[in-house]
Amino acid sequence: MSTRRFALAALAALTLAGCQKASPDKPAFKGIDLTGAEYARQLNLTDQDGRARSLADFKGKVLVVFFGFTQCPDVCPTTMAEVAEVKRSLGADGDKVQGIFVTVDPERDTATLLKAYLGSFDPSFVGLRGSVEQTQATAKEFKVFFAKVPGKTPESYTMDHTAASFVFDTEGRVRVYSRYGAGAEPLAHDIKLLLAEAKKTP
Repeated sequence: MSTRRFALAALAALTLAGCQKASPDKPAFKGIDLTGAEYARQLNLTDQDGRARSLADFKGKVLVVFFGFTQCPDVCPTTMAEVAEVKRSLGADGDKVQGIFVTVDPERDTATLLKAYLGSFDPSFVGLRGSVEQTQATAKEFKVFFAKVPGKTPESYTMDHTAASFVFDTEGRVRVYSRYGAGAEPLAHDIKLLLAEAKKTP
């Protein structure tokens, strides 16, 4: 399957996921509701401090997982800035939100670079990286598209990638697909719903 067809197929799957019939018992998310999705169930990579990480490590927090790369000129820094803004806007509840950045460019995004990059947005953000093969497997698990775009030199390539965030509830289940460009307010709205839901759970 070509990268274009892969991207279209992934988008179609996510769009269909958002067309599920609403229920009075389901939160009214502003993003696409992924509750019950049978993907994005595993995330096993190494963080910027060299520690192996999985979704279980973050149980008890709402996760915002974004796939990108540090040399991205617009989508990635905008998204991470919005996640940081949402954390600040939640006050004390912001401590219950964890931003996670998964690099799709592990060849250039070293652990040191990831740590410096994410620290400029929020020191609590976690950067995850793996081998090229691990990155591909993780992207497949999340139905995320990415592809290298050649530059003028071998080192100046850029990356095309899915521009959206995956929001997980405090039990480590993917719940929301938040499109790039929606802004911080819809993301904050959906995170508040998940935090409220967690408080109701015995």
